[in-house]
Amino acid sequence: MTSLDDPESIRHFQSLCDACQELTTRYHSPSELRLYADGYLHALRRSGSLDSRQQLRLEQLIDRWIMDPSSFIGPDGDISTLYMRHPQGY
Repeated sequence: MTSLDDPESIRHFQSLCDACQELTTRYHSPSELRLYADGYLHALRRSGSLDSRQQLRLEQLIDRWIMDPSSFIGPDGDISTLYMRHPQGY
C-alpha cells in the first residue's frame, strides 16, 4: 500500500502536494501544512468522491509525505531555510 492506482486519487495527491509546496515558499510550518492537508482530506472525505479504500490510501500517503523533510525544498532552494522566516520580514 505504498502508491495510488486510481487516477482521481493521483490528481488529489498531486494537487495537495503542489499546494503544500506553495505554502512552504511562504514559510508555513509543518504543523500548518498538516492543518491544510487535514482540511483538504476532510473535505474530500465529506464529498464522497473517492471510495473508502482509495481515501484511506491517499490519507496514509499524505501523512508520510508531509512528515518526510525531503519532500520539500526551501523557498530559495536551500533546505536549511525551509521553515524559517526571511530576515527582512519577507
